Amino acid sequence: MNETIRTRFAPSPTGHVHIGNMRVAIYNWLVARHHGGAFLLRLEDTDRERSTPEAVRTVLDALDWLGLDLDEEAIYQSARQPAHLDAAESLLARGLAYRADKGGTGKGEAVLLRMPDQEMTFQDEIKGPLRKPAGDLEDFVIVRSNGTPVFHLANVLDDIEMRVTHVIRGDDHIENTYRHIALYQALEAPVPRFAHLPMIVNPQGRPYSKRDGDAYVGDFRENGFLPEALFNYMVLLGWSPGDDREVLSREEIVSLFSLDRVKSSPAQMDAKKLEWMNGEYIRALPPGEFLDACRAALAASPVPADGIETNYLDRVCTLMQERTKRVADFPGQAVYFFTEDFPYDKKAVRKRLCKEGVAEGLAALTVRYAALDPFDEASTEEALRALAEERGAGAGALVHPVRVAVSGQAGGPGLFEMLALLGRDRVVARMERALEKCTLPAEEKDTPAA
Repeated sequence: MNETIRTRFAPSPTGHVHIGNMRVAIYNWLVARHHGGAFLLRLEDTDRERSTPEAVRTVLDALDWLGLDLDEEAIYQSARQPAHLDAAESLLARGLAYRADKGGTGKGEAVLLRMPDQEMTFQDEIKGPLRKPAGDLEDFVIVRSNGTPVFHLANVLDDIEMRVTHVIRGDDHIENTYRHIALYQALEAPVPRFAHLPMIVNPQGRPYSKRDGDAYVGDFRENGFLPEALFNYMVLLGWSPGDDREVLSREEIVSLFSLDRVKSSPAQMDAKKLEWMNGEYIRALPPGEFLDACRAALAASPVPADGIETNYLDRVCTLMQERTKRVADFPGQAVYFFTEDFPYDKKAVRKRLCKEGVAEGLAALTVRYAALDPFDEASTEEALRALAEERGAGAGALVHPVRVAVSGQAGGPGLFEMLALLGRDRVVARMERALEKCTLPAEEKDTPAA
């Protein structure tokens, strides 16, 4: 392509930013960056009641958080209304538009564009050739009876003013595109290239919404997703690099991205896959960054973590980083490192602590751990394996009950690393307390640790 590519993101700032809209922004940004072009922002803020400064800030913050930098100052559509109305008057003067009664006033104040009596066609960069037979599209309103421009007129005029070369948007705009091409022709302006992205759907094939889980950029940010992970995942909702790679750097994505590899079928949102990918990015974080993120997550949680020494928190984070998929999950997953008032997983208690023979093995190991010095990874493992061998059982017969006893959870970091970090006194006290759970009635085995 010899032309300078200019793409734009044109949201209506009326509140939260849906991930479907943000994927549109990401794809526009990628096309511009891949071709060394310009990525622009137009805020279609004509809904004066909902397009508040806070709503505008939400859009700008979402772009900034995801690293979608702009090449020019943002355009506010509301400021261009005089230009929109001037263009409508010009179309009226040239006979390409006419006035009619569309508002029930009987005064014929609305302005409608005359659709050309010809087949409407365009080459979609994703879906291929698209066409509408002559007569299938009726004349349409470009200025309402109250004198305000309609989306179609404002959108096209602003794209012309911004010299947009590629209009990349959701495929719910395909029908609008036929009308917009007619407007470009009537305005004697170059028609840009169009690319219509498939929608994002839930497992049932319906448009993905808040009912299906996190749906707005702010949701993902608040719930511990990293911007690079969300960016990477959103790119793959409808595009692939042509091989099996999924975790890609931003630089790799920019280098590889092209619209001809975007699929035309709907893309299904997979929360589990996003969590997996986020975990991959968390594992790759520098330890200091993960520590800072965990400290912030603890501060925002009910876990009593005030006054924790940095060295201790650092050691906890080192253990947990490999297992953390969302930073927001860290306080709940690591709660037993910070308080004795941690919950016990009901299923784990029934499965691991209530089995026949567990109490005897746990009691014997508690005695050995109480006398253990030093109390570290090697010594705790050696003591457990030796006891298991004496009892004629595998190490797992003790590993799983001990884990539940000291953490309340069925999974977690390496057991012996965890024991060493918690220290002998806390471990022994928790194991003694857990022995009571081994003999309690079933209905009493689900309570938090005292």
